[in-house]
Amino acid sequence: MAKRWLPLLILAAGVAGFLLLRLTRPEPPDAEPAERSWRVGVQTLTLARHTPVLPLYGEVVAPDQLTVVASLAGRVAERPVREGDTVAAGALLVAVSEEDVTPLLHQAEAQVADLEAQIAAESVRHRSDLRALESEQAILANARRQFQRLESLLARNLASRESLEAATDALARAELTVRTRQRAIDEHPARMASLEARLAQARANWATVRRDADRARVLAPFAGVVTDIRVAPGDQVARNAPLLTLYPEDGLELRALVPEGYRPELEQALAAGAELRAEATEGGYRFRLVRFSGQASPAGTEAILRLMPGTGRPRPGALLPILLQRPARADTVAVPFSALYGADRVYLVDDQQRLRRVAVERVGEIRRPDGSPWLLIAGPSLASGQRLVVTHLPNAVTGLKVDAVEPEPGS
Repeated sequence: MAKRWLPLLILAAGVAGFLLLRLTRPEPPDAEPAERSWRVGVQTLTLARHTPVLPLYGEVVAPDQLTVVASLAGRVAERPVREGDTVAAGALLVAVSEEDVTPLLHQAEAQVADLEAQIAAESVRHRSDLRALESEQAILANARRQFQRLESLLARNLASRESLEAATDALARAELTVRTRQRAIDEHPARMASLEARLAQARANWATVRRDADRARVLAPFAGVVTDIRVAPGDQVARNAPLLTLYPEDGLELRALVPEGYRPELEQALAAGAELRAEATEGGYRFRLVRFSGQASPAGTEAILRLMPGTGRPRPGALLPILLQRPARADTVAVPFSALYGADRVYLVDDQQRLRRVAVERVGEIRRPDGSPWLLIAGPSLASGQRLVVTHLPNAVTGLKVDAVEPEPGS
């Protein structure tokens, strides 16, 4: 009988012990939800004066490039230069054969000599006409007296009518001779003027031929680089046919299109005497902004930059990416592009490790020593010593708790 109730007593004792332990257990403290913080990198701001840069693409041009043309038609006798040669001032570039030049010189000289001889002959003829006029006027006077005498004799029936008619013919011939001679004398100034005009024209033609003959041997007017050669020795060329081109080693320019929004500040800086330089991202070429083109387009205005000496020599026609300096701006700070939210917002970290959004002005770009681009910003809410978030958070809002991490020195 006792063995039957023993399992029930054991079960009852276990239930009673479980209830006792549950009633006497300690109460756990209430769990409070912990606020999550986001780990971000920060940059301590230092406001300073910076020079922003403007990335541009420009084409190298040679504004003083010279195109050599043939001054005379003829055969090319010499062309000692080759494409890409660097020549000194006074070096021979190309020459037309003397056999084509000499006959033209002799012909022009002969025309001048012929007209000078004609003028001399006209002077001799004029002096002869003046002397002949005196004799012919004397003959005319005698013929007139003879006519008058025969006319008087005929009135007294002392001469025949045939004699009077002969005297009349002689008088008419003498008058015609005098008038012809006088007309020749009167026309002398006009003939002389015509000959002198033709002589002046011949002399001008002679001077032109001499000039073209001198230019038949083309010498380099300056030290430069030969390019665009179009002829070889033995080629027959026409007058004014292009032969080759030559551009100076110095004086190369770069023409780059500047957006209209940047042109006013650059022009104001130039007017104030500022020196704005540009450097090519490839090749190490350096340029200096000198002026803007006189015409604009909807895309902007061409800036003209002069190649600085000692920075290499690019070839005309090359397309170079450059970084053009803009006027320096005070109270600015350079930050990575990841620090910018939207177009004009950044986040600062306050003393409670929470974000605070501020509006800033995008001043431009700047290049770090390693060549990487950073953003240059400014604004009245920025001050030295503030901590700026440089990690881009998709959920960044004012008041968000963060765990700020300063960058290692030199990073």
